[in-house]
Amino acid sequence: MSKKNSTFAADLDATKMYKATDKICDLMSHEEDAIQIISRFGLEMGVGEQTIAQVCAAHGVHTPTFLAIVNYKVFHQRATAGDIDLPTLQRYLQNAHTYFLDFRLPRLRRALVEAIIPADPTTKIPGLILRCYDEFVEEIRTHIAHENAGLYDEHEHDDQRITDKLTEIKNLIIKYYPGASSGEQGTITYLLISVMSDLWHTEQDFADHCAIEDDILRPAMLHEQAHGRYRHMQAETEELSDRERDVLIQVVRGLSNKEIAEVLCISAHTVISHRKNIARKLNIHSTAGLTIYAIVNHLVDINTLE
Repeated sequence: MSKKNSTFAADLDATKMYKATDKICDLMSHEEDAIQIISRFGLEMGVGEQTIAQVCAAHGVHTPTFLAIVNYKVFHQRATAGDIDLPTLQRYLQNAHTYFLDFRLPRLRRALVEAIIPADPTTKIPGLILRCYDEFVEEIRTHIAHENAGLYDEHEHDDQRITDKLTEIKNLIIKYYPGASSGEQGTITYLLISVMSDLWHTEQDFADHCAIEDDILRPAMLHEQAHGRYRHMQAETEELSDRERDVLIQVVRGLSNKEIAEVLCISAHTVISHRKNIARKLNIHSTAGLTIYAIVNHLVDINTLE
């Protein structure tokens, strides 16, 4: 906890658990990860003196699931599988995916470029470091695509390899960064410090994300399966209309919106509308994720794909 000397923090240390009756502003003020957690649950700031239960109820968030994530991240307390609402947890994880792919990783790359490109132009080391980072991002994309398709067991050994890649990038900078020109050393030093901090926080955030999947999501899925309540991805194909399946198949085959419109004899605008509906229904937004979904649900033959 970030404020060990506060009375509130001392009280929590005694209980080792946040409760539904605690004020959510206290959680947000005392826990470094709290702002990130509430954003991934779709909650907002400006909470006043409301309790965790009140804010969750106002936003349609399952309070025990919210508390399960908070107490796991803060106190490493594992929740009872039966207390988890899977749709709520899956939305949380999907929002984390969006954050990684659409914000944190692109932003980190821009910062990395700004920090290392002014290095000695006679060396290729900055470009090689960027290549390592781009390979790391592609691993993240593949990992998330599998998760979006519900294939959690397909990459159970990927997590450590991905975090190891981030460690490798940090070590490459620490050991082999060639240095900037004398006129830029001060500024570049500050940029490098900021980038190293961002790399460390990204590594920790992704490790926590994977741990939540392993220690909370998987047990909750097994609990739901044992009680006959969990529907796997294959059972969700029926949610797509026939035309949406047709569009999905052409997307997976690599056709553009215009080409799909020509093949299916519909307008490009209609294709875009169908694609939006597909992404919304499946909660899969990447072509890689849609490809995995189509393969798993036997909509395409993997041998016919390039």
